[in-house]
Amino acid sequence: MSTPLLEATGIAQRFGALVVLEGVDFQLATGESVGVVGPNGAGKTTLLSILAGSIRPTSGRVRYEGNDVTGLRADRRCRLGIARTHQIPRPFTGMTVFENVLVGALLGAAHRRATAYERAVDVLETCDLMGVANRRAADLGLLDRKRLELARALATDPKVVFLDEIGGGLTDGEAIELVSTIKELRRRGIAIIWIEHIVHVLVQAIDRLICLDAGKIIADGVPDDVLADTAVIDAYLGAAVT
Repeated sequence: MSTPLLEATGIAQRFGALVVLEGVDFQLATGESVGVVGPNGAGKTTLLSILAGSIRPTSGRVRYEGNDVTGLRADRRCRLGIARTHQIPRPFTGMTVFENVLVGALLGAAHRRATAYERAVDVLETCDLMGVANRRAADLGLLDRKRLELARALATDPKVVFLDEIGGGLTDGEAIELVSTIKELRRRGIAIIWIEHIVHVLVQAIDRLICLDAGKIIADGVPDDVLADTAVIDAYLGAAVT
């Protein structure tokens, strides 16, 4: 059996008396696309932050390409090929779109300047941002800010990208536009973990679906099977979802 690209074992996270995650185990294969759903407060973003390195778990281990990276900071993991986006885009607002992406290629992937320029152009084309490449990030609409958030992550040459509600705040049509870009990442062999509440959009771009509830994985498998699971319906789909 091949070594998983990413593996979480016994992940727990507590903030004082509050238990956010408890005993989370899962594996991500190279090139695999996994969706994560669950009610608010289930621990989804906390789990993503632990995998990305911005939070260290109370207990448990994270392995990447067979190596224990539990103690590595987010910037070190980025250099290894782990990138993420955030629910609320965090562009460098005083820079242009191109400059934002270039920073990712220079600092995240440590490319030399000429290679970084080429990488930035490729990413802008992939994310449909060439038309606004010279616009200040502060002047972008929400869809283009989401695209820029993804483009900055891709500029670091990741092997895995974590998407944290990248469809949040978008119309259905706008979210579907992002799906075509995410499908292109899959074609390039980039693994994806995608947290999303717009379930009918999410399932268009994933191989596998995980449902978290109260800090635990309650279902993990083929999307249709997970969505039909009675525990998932009771915990998540019983509420109004889009």
